Amino acid sequence: MKLNDIAEFVTDKISSSSISLDRYVTTDSLLQNRRGREIAQNLPPVPCALTHYKQGDVLVANIRPYLKKVWYADSEGGCSSDVLVFRAKNGHCSSFLYTVLMQDAFFDHAMSGAKGSKMPRGDKDQIMRYELPTFTPTEEENIGNMMVDIMSKIKVNRQINDNLEAMAKQLYDYWFVQFDFPNEEDKPYKSSGGAMVWNEKLKREIPKGWHCGTLLDIAEYTNGLACQKYRPTDENKLPVIKIKEMHDGLSVDTEWVKADIPDDVKVFDGDVLFSWSASLEVMLWAYGNGGLNQHIFKVTSKNGYPRSFYFYQLVHYIGVFKQMAEARKTTMGHITQDHLRQSTIVLPPDVDIANKLEEKLCPIFDAIVKNSQEIMTLTKQRDELLPLLMNGQATVNYHLSAC
Repeated sequence: MKLNDIAEFVTDKISSSSISLDRYVTTDSLLQNRRGREIAQNLPPVPCALTHYKQGDVLVANIRPYLKKVWYADSEGGCSSDVLVFRAKNGHCSSFLYTVLMQDAFFDHAMSGAKGSKMPRGDKDQIMRYELPTFTPTEEENIGNMMVDIMSKIKVNRQINDNLEAMAKQLYDYWFVQFDFPNEEDKPYKSSGGAMVWNEKLKREIPKGWHCGTLLDIAEYTNGLACQKYRPTDENKLPVIKIKEMHDGLSVDTEWVKADIPDDVKVFDGDVLFSWSASLEVMLWAYGNGGLNQHIFKVTSKNGYPRSFYFYQLVHYIGVFKQMAEARKTTMGHITQDHLRQSTIVLPPDVDIANKLEEKLCPIFDAIVKNSQEIMTLTKQRDELLPLLMNGQATVNYHLSAC
């Protein structure tokens, strides 16, 4: 059986002027590695015809299919021309179609017929010739429903983490950006009339007694290894954490490194990682023990400052680093120890106030790590089950309706 036996391309149109921004989908708003989508940056500047998708359709980015951008539509709206909209034919289950289009094998097939080197675009006729086994309607429904349920749980955990991260950052900003940390009377410092003084270097007011410092004053930044020089020769090994793993967690494509690498480049759940080359991102690692690759700093405490303090100081400063990288458009963005040394941040007179906030934020960080670990477990289950279900090596009896 071929893909065109169970699905068709949607060609219906809708005007961009008749939809809201949250219903507009582009190749950029679809997320890599089957992570669904985010809200697009803006609608087309001039009203135009868009492909009209409906709830239950499956949207796939046709530019660079290897990025595995796919979304199971939970609403109705419009999408740009390089987003393919698949609709299940009568007698076939939309959740099963989504499962088919999530497979690595499907994206490999799309890439095999893609044209163009820098921005390969899938060939629509060739895509529809993708071959798959024949299943009964009940089997389609069971397979599709199970995959949709797994993906829904992953989505819920990501939403919970988004909310937790927003709550933690809001509390940090309240204390260390707005300077409304609790004063001696447990009232917000600045709002209650706490003394503020002008800082010429920062060009702003800061609490009296506070001072300027750098990101190197509060944390150590240890660069990873060139892990290809430390390939394992036996089973005593660790997964290599590269920028890809920071984005997507561990996968079958993750490389390995000897387990007896120096302790300072070993990574554990809850560690703070900062990719200082190209992507410029900060994260809490949550996917098990690993070995740190070059181009990523492991960030640890210095001078007694707690994790939440140096994490959010670094997050807050990322915008400055990205501006610096943008100014050097001829090269990739690289942040060095010198850049860290030249940074300017506001520091309290001692670490006590930072430790007080750490007591509040530590449980939130722990919950974020736990949810991320569950996402990783569910993702692993999905990726292991998909090929088994699709080639008939495994069967499932699943009744939650998603068609």
